[in-house]
Formats: sequence, structure tokens, C-alpha cells
Amino acid sequence: MINTNPHIIPIPQNKSPRMFHVMAKPTGAECNLDCKYCFFLSKEALYPGSRFRMSDAFLERYIRQLMESYQGMDAYIAWQGGEPTLMGIEFYERSIELVNRYKLPGQNIFYTIQTNGTLLNAEWIRFFKKNNFLVGMSMDGPQPLHDAYRHNKGGAGTFEKVLSAWEMLRNENVDVNILCTVHAANQKHPLDVYRFFRDELHAEFIQFIPIVERVTEKNLARANRGWRDSPTDPRPLYIQHGDRVTDRTVDPLLYGKFLSVIFDEWVKRDVGSVFVSSFDAALANWMGFPSLCIFQKTCGTALVLEHKGDLYACDHYVEPDYLLGNIQHTHMLDLVGSPKQQRFGKDKFTSLPEYCRKCKVLFACYGECPRNRFIKTPSGEHGLNYLCAGYKYFFSHIDQSMQIMANLLRNGQSATAVMNILASMDK
Repeated sequence: MINTNPHIIPIPQNKSPRMFHVMAKPTGAECNLDCKYCFFLSKEALYPGSRFRMSDAFLERYIRQLMESYQGMDAYIAWQGGEPTLMGIEFYERSIELVNRYKLPGQNIFYTIQTNGTLLNAEWIRFFKKNNFLVGMSMDGPQPLHDAYRHNKGGAGTFEKVLSAWEMLRNENVDVNILCTVHAANQKHPLDVYRFFRDELHAEFIQFIPIVERVTEKNLARANRGWRDSPTDPRPLYIQHGDRVTDRTVDPLLYGKFLSVIFDEWVKRDVGSVFVSSFDAALANWMGFPSLCIFQKTCGTALVLEHKGDLYACDHYVEPDYLLGNIQHTHMLDLVGSPKQQRFGKDKFTSLPEYCRKCKVLFACYGECPRNRFIKTPSGEHGLNYLCAGYKYFFSHIDQSMQIMANLLRNGQSATAVMNILASMDK
């Protein structure tokens, strides 16, 4: 039964609803897989002895506060992990019942879940379909590239199960996107990855995420073995510290070329039919309206909620120094608007080295995510982004096409016209 009388924390007075996004992790870092690059597995160390399951009482408190925080605005209920499907369907059915209880009249609700797909079956598919879930599926390309690092607990590849889940979702017309990490195994195969998604999976929405495993010299050898834990080989808690990277980490310039090669194919034939988040975000910056947090001047509006109620500044900063508080004791709005979180968001720009401030593609990048700023500039300044060379290559490479699309949109035309314009320029 759902607790219908939880301890209610008053809505903060004189606090307007804020535009922010919470990624809730109902199973914490617990996952049924052991992907070799998944440093988030180590976050289990933050909660020793935990069952890593969000309780019904806390679920109600979370949903209630979220609805209160989104007064007058659309509400996004986002579930991540670890692996969130470990909670079972009943948990999400209860969450929907609570949303329906606490949402305001006329308020639109959008549900999303990010999953590795290996636990999905017909029952899950029916549930997602019935409740209009947007499902994010993790897949790193064709089988050899996907299975390079995405392993189960026994060390075997997971491609076949993920592909089966994708096909079930597509066959039932569930809204599904692909999240593809870019790393040492697939960084030299951009067209193999993109064409597999587009031509074989018929994916329409694709997100590319660079794998950057930042570690200290002391932890490098252990990190290179992967983040799997064992009594004889305990893993350290991953925190954003150090200036070394693992063998699996993407090469900066190769990442820029990976995106550029895919962009060249996309901009000539797929604009309007395939949506790549990196390209959409770039166009938003060329238009002067940055959308993706990593490419905004400031950040701090994409937070993470752990299974016990701890709210952290960001998905990449689930570590003690970035804990804002617990929503069982302090209302979410107070934590999101706290001086600590506001400072975290503003530091993204104020901490930029002079080298970045003078860069011609600063407007498109804004130093990307602070978690990757751990190398030095050519003049020795600290705080340059590890991926700088790649982003500079990519943003310079796409400039002409982005200018064309931005001008089309400003003139009330469709960005798809860029394909005809570029084709005529090639003649």
C-alpha cells in the first residue's frame, strides 16, 4: 500500500518554481551489468549496507515535492540508474498513481527511463506503451563495438539481449532513443556506428556521450581493469579528481573527428529525419539559445536524486562534496535554489581559463562540462577541458553548415533546406 500521509515538508515561501531537471536513481548505482567503463558502479560505496531500493514512503515524498516544484509547468519524471528496471513494474505503477494524485489541473506529465534493456520483456513493453514512456536504450554500435565494454556480471557481451529489447520496443511503437557512448573501441568507426543505428535499427534519435574516465596516477592501474568490485580487488570510490585517463577513454581529437564524420553524412541526407543531440545542441548555440547544459554558459539545473533522498549537484558529481542535502529534511526547491548549487552553476563560466575566453568557438562550447576540465592550456593555465581539441575541431568543421541552418530558421524556413543548398554548392 502507498503511504497516504507522509511527513509533509512545507513548500518554501516566496520561492517561485524553477526550471530544473531531476534524474532519480531508485536503485542507486546497483546494476545487473558490469560495463567496464561504468564508474558509477563505485557509487555503491556511498551507501554501505543499503538495499538500494527506493521505499514507497520516500517515493511519495519525492513525487509530491516534484509536483510542487513544477507548479504551472510541465513535469518531467526521469528514472535512471544503475539499472532502474530492477525496481520492477509495480514500483513505476505506484509512481504514476502518485503523479496523478499530486499533479495540478492541466499539468502535462512526461515520463522517461534510461535502461540497458537486458531485463525488458513483453510486460515492460506494454507498460511503457500504455503510459507513454520515452525509453532511452544504451547501445554502443554493432556487436563487436557494443560488446567491447558492455558486459554482464559473468563478463559476457550483452548485444543480443539489447537488440532483442530494441526490436520489441520498435515493434510496439514505443518511443525509444539510443544513447551511445564513444570510447577507445568505437572512436575510429563513426560511420559503422551511425549507419548501424540509422539503417539497421531505424533509429530516429541518437545521443553520443564521450567516455572520459578521469583518475589519479595512484588509481590508474586499478581503473584500467574496470570498475567491477571483488573482495580481492576492491574498487575505489570514483570522484572527479586526477589528471590521468583510462585506456578506455576516448581520444579528444578522435572524438571531434567521430562527430564530424557523422555530421558530414547527416547534414547531406538526414536533416529532419534523424535527430542527433550533439547537432541539435550545436544549432541551438549558433542560434544564440543554448539548450544542452554542457554547452551553456552556466549549469546547475540537472540534478540527481539518490534512492535515500540525497540530492546531488549533477549526475557527474554524485560524491560527498557535491551533496546538497536530503529532500526528506529540506524541500527540493530550497536545495535547488541554495547558494551552494547556484555557485556550482556559475562556476562553470567564472572558472574558465583565459585560453577558453579568447577561443572563437567559445559560444558553442563554454568549456563543456566542468568534470572534464583537468588539463592545462598551452600557456600552463589549469582548467582546460580534456576534450578541447576535439570540440574545437568539430565546431570549426560544422560552422558553415550551422550558419546556413541558423539563417534558414531565422527566416522562417526549415533547416532541412540545408541539404539542397549544400548539394548545389557541391556541383
